[in-house]
Amino acid sequence: MNQLLLVSLRQKAVFIPQAAVKTAHQPLKGNTSLLVANLAKLGFGVSEPLLTALNGTTPAFQADLLEKLRQVMGVNKNWTPLVKGWDTPTGENLIDHIITFFANVFQESGTRLACGHIIPYGTFPLERYTGCPFCGTPFEFSKIDYHSQGSKLKVLELWRENEIETFFKDLLSSKTALDATQMDSLKILLSRFPIPAQVSVGMKETLIAVLDILIAQNSPEKAQSLFTSPTDILRYLWFKHTGFLQIIEPKTIIKRAKSNNRHIWLMEGKSTQAKSKAIADLKLKYSRKECLMVATWLNNLPLEAETICEMMHPKRGMWVRFIRAFRLAEYSKRAGFEKLKEVLDIFYNQVYEVWQGRVNYYRLRADEENTLSLLKQRPGLFARSLFANMLWFGKQSPIEAFSQVIDQVPARLVFTLYMYAEIYFEKEGARIVKPLGGVSKQVPANRMLSLYDEKGLEEMKTAIADLCKLAMQKRFAAIETKNRTIYIDPILYKMPLSIGDRSETVQGLPSALMGTRFEVEGDTVRLFMQWGSGLPAQHLDMDLSCQIAYDTRAEICSFSNLVATGCKHSGDIRSIPDKVGTAEYIEININELRKAGAKYVSFTCNAYSYGAITPNLVVGWMNSKFPMKISERTGVAYDPSCVQHQVRVTHSLTKGLVFGVLDVAKKEIIWLEIPFSGQVVQNLDAKNVETMLAKLEAKLSIGELLAIKAEAQQLQIMETSQADEVYSKEWAINSAAVTRLLVD
Repeated sequence: MNQLLLVSLRQKAVFIPQAAVKTAHQPLKGNTSLLVANLAKLGFGVSEPLLTALNGTTPAFQADLLEKLRQVMGVNKNWTPLVKGWDTPTGENLIDHIITFFANVFQESGTRLACGHIIPYGTFPLERYTGCPFCGTPFEFSKIDYHSQGSKLKVLELWRENEIETFFKDLLSSKTALDATQMDSLKILLSRFPIPAQVSVGMKETLIAVLDILIAQNSPEKAQSLFTSPTDILRYLWFKHTGFLQIIEPKTIIKRAKSNNRHIWLMEGKSTQAKSKAIADLKLKYSRKECLMVATWLNNLPLEAETICEMMHPKRGMWVRFIRAFRLAEYSKRAGFEKLKEVLDIFYNQVYEVWQGRVNYYRLRADEENTLSLLKQRPGLFARSLFANMLWFGKQSPIEAFSQVIDQVPARLVFTLYMYAEIYFEKEGARIVKPLGGVSKQVPANRMLSLYDEKGLEEMKTAIADLCKLAMQKRFAAIETKNRTIYIDPILYKMPLSIGDRSETVQGLPSALMGTRFEVEGDTVRLFMQWGSGLPAQHLDMDLSCQIAYDTRAEICSFSNLVATGCKHSGDIRSIPDKVGTAEYIEININELRKAGAKYVSFTCNAYSYGAITPNLVVGWMNSKFPMKISERTGVAYDPSCVQHQVRVTHSLTKGLVFGVLDVAKKEIIWLEIPFSGQVVQNLDAKNVETMLAKLEAKLSIGELLAIKAEAQQLQIMETSQADEVYSKEWAINSAAVTRLLVD
C-alpha cells in the first residue's frame, strides 16, 4: 500500500482504497485532526473529500500515510551542514587551508580533531563548525529545528481505485516517452495490477516495462505478441543488462565511465580501472533457457527476413555480440527455426539493402524525385529530416511531398516540427542536443542556412507552421463533439507540452514537466542537497554550486568560493557519516542579484569524487513568502514545508547536473535538467543553459494546444470554469493524460 501512496502523491493526491475506510459520515476525530496538523508541518493540506475519507480510516492507515510523506520529504535524514549559522561567513580562506596543511605535515601545535587533523590556533574558528573544516568530515548530527515556515500548502486530493486505474492506463497509452518519475510509477503499478485489456502501449520505452513484468511472470509467449521488430528485442535485452531504456552503445557507456572517473588531481583518478570494470560489466552471458527464449522471439517475428536484417543493421556491432552470446547459430540448425537460419545467413553475408543508404545515395546526387519518393515510404523519418531536406532541395518540393504523408506522422513529431522551426532556421542560432548516454551539447546552426536570405528562411518557417497547424486542426475537426464551450486555465499557457524530454531524475513531490516555471514568493531561494543516506561512512564528495550569469561575465558560489554576490554556501562536506547522509545549502538573495545586474542563476550539483553522481542524491530548492531561519546551534536550514521542488538522482552516467535556473528579473525558477561533464561548476558552459532556455521557450504550451483544438472544433473559450469542457491545472498534472490531445 505504501508504494501506491507514493504513486498518488506524485500526482498531488492520496490513494485510499475502499477497504481502508472503516467508518463514514461521523464528526472529525482527534487522530484525524492531529494528522492534518502534522501534514501542515510538512507543507501539505487536504481537500474536503480527502479529509472526509481520512476521517473514516484507521489510525494505522493514517500513521502509514504520515510516515510515507515524512520519508518523501526526508525528515528522518541528517540535514546538518558543516557550518553553524552559515548565513554569517566564517571568514575562512585559502591561507587557512595552506597553514593547516603544513601544520599537519610537520605535526605542529593546535587542536586535534576526531578525524586526526590538527587545526592550528588562529586559523579556522572551530566553535562555528560541526566537523573538520580542513577535510570536510562531519562529527555532529541533529534533527530539523524549524517546521511550518512555508507560506503555501500543497493541497492533496482524494484518489480511489478508479483514479489509480485510470492513471495506470494513461501511463501505458502515453504518446510521449515517460520520464523517470512516470516510469518508476508504472513499474510499481505493473507489479500490483494486471495489465489492462484493450489498452495499447504507446511508446517503446513503456513496452519494455510491460515486457519485463511478463517475462518475470514466466510468460515469454505473451511477450512475443508485443515484439514488432528485432529492435524491440534488442532494446529489452539491453535494458535487462544495463538498466537503460534506450539503446546506449557499449562504447558510449565505457567512455562515460572512464571520463567520470578522471580527477583534477591525476594521481587520484581511477579512469583506467573504471574502463576495465565497465568492459567487464558489459560482457554478455546467458543460460540455455534464455537462449531458447530469444531464438524463438526472433524466429517468430512477423516480418520478412530481409526486413529484419535491415532493421538490425544500424546496431550491427551489438547484434553480432548478442548472436554469439545467445548461441543463435546453434539454435538456427534445429527443426522449426528455419526463419532464424535465413535471417542469420542474410545478416552475416550482408545481402540486404538498407533503406537509409538508398536515401543518402540519391540525396548526395541531388536526385530530388527519388529521394522524396523514398522518404514518403517512411513518414516518421521524413519528419525528422524535413528541415535538412528543405535546405538541400529548397522549400517547395519537400513541403509538397511531406504534405502528402503528414496525416501518417505521429502527432508528437508534427508538434515538434511546429515548435522548433523557429530555432532551426536562425542563421546565428544554436541548438542544444543530448546524444544517447552523453551530456548536453551545443550544435551550431546548419551551414546551408547561409545560402538563403532572411526572407527565404522566414518563408520556410511560415510554411512549416502553417502545414503543421492545418494538419492538427484537421485531426481535431474530425473528432465529433457536442460541446460548445471550453475553459482553459491561464496557468496552462505557462506549462510546456511533454514532448522530447526524458528526465533521468525521480520527483517525489507532485511532479512537474521540464520547463515548468515556479514563482518565487519571497526575496530568497535556498538550494539544498542531501546525499549518502543508507551508505556506510566513507569519502564521498558531492558538491552543490550555482553559477550567476551576467551580460558579460559569470560568477560562481561553490566550495571554492563560499560567498559570492547575493549567494552564501554552507561549507564543503567531503565525507559522509554512517547511514544518515549529510547536506549542503546555498542561500540566494534575489534583491542583491537584481542590484548587481544578474540575469540567471543556474543550480548545479557535481560528483567531485571519482565516478558519477551517487544514486539517491536529492537536490531541490525552498522558498517562502516569509524569511526562512537557519539554526545558529546546528546550521540546519531545511524545512519540508518550504520545499517547492525536489528531485532524486537514480541510475545515471552524469558527472554534473543543472537542476534549475532562476530568472532574476521575473523571480521565477525554471525546472530543467542539463547533464554536463566535469567535477566542478566551472565546467558548465553558460551558453548551454541559455540555449536550453530558448528551446524550452519555443515549446508549445498545453494552453496553446487547447486553443488550436478550440479553433478546429469551433468551441467558444470561456473565462470561467462553467463550460462544457474544463481543462484545469489539476488535470494537467497527469502529463500522460494530456497526451490524449496528440491525436493520431
